[in-house]
Amino acid sequence: MDYVSALLPPVVMAAFFIALVTTIVKTQGGSNKAKEDAAVDATMARAESARQAGAPKTGDA
Repeated sequence: MDYVSALLPPVVMAAFFIALVTTIVKTQGGSNKAKEDAAVDATMARAESARQAGAPKTGDA
């Protein structure tokens, strides 16, 4: 019975890891991809506009 108690935690962890990877792979792309891309594009645009607004103007010195 010691071998069962020794093997159980790695087997359970492997099963959860496989389920996690499967879930991640299934949620990539598809209908969620457009929403994720739009969110990333909005964040990048916001960061770029904030960077441009805070940057000193060249040639004003």
